[in-house]
Amino acid sequence: MTALYACRITHVRTSPFRNVFSYPGYLWLVDLDHLPPGNPLARFDPGARADVDAFLAGHGVTAGRILMLAGARTLGYVFNPLTLYWCDTGHVIAEVHNTYGGRHRYLVRPDARGRAEAVKQLYVSPFHPVDGHYRMRLPEPGERLDLTVTLHRPEGRPFTATVRGERVPVNLRNLLRASPLLVGARIRRRGIGLYLRGLPVIPREKGP
Repeated sequence: MTALYACRITHVRTSPFRNVFSYPGYLWLVDLDHLPPGNPLARFDPGARADVDAFLAGHGVTAGRILMLAGARTLGYVFNPLTLYWCDTGHVIAEVHNTYGGRHRYLVRPDARGRAEAVKQLYVSPFHPVDGHYRMRLPEPGERLDLTVTLHRPEGRPFTATVRGERVPVNLRNLLRASPLLVGARIRRRGIGLYLRGLPVIPREKGP
């Protein structure tokens, strides 16, 4: 299975002031056992299946089919803030990357509505400490994509990210639009803007 989704990614911050950041993007849904043929505009790691299997084995899980939702490597570059893996066991892996090279995988088992929770373990934003927990809605994509991740802390819900989109044809026009080159730049530029508005910075500890 190979599907391409044209998406709108939205970040909503509610504390200490409200800020909404939204940008377009493209995400691929691929079967890790049947990756599409590589080309300079869309490449996937052929070792992803073995890597995910090793992670699952460490948690006592053996999966058959695994679907991955991520941006493809384009012209040698890729940055995926969130990569999702749907396993035929009912588990989902939410793999979070930060802009410092850190990574953490959350293994969850969503309910029938795609809802799951996980304790936050990775420093992601300079504006939030590593505490609280995520509430996620991660239904497996079909013709449409509709995902939500909300950070919950004792004082409320300071951050929500949504990814909404629809399936589009895999053709040259959409491949050219699907370049990930702007994703990291947009995130860093938004962070600078928030800092200039006076949002307090939480120092990052050594490591990821």
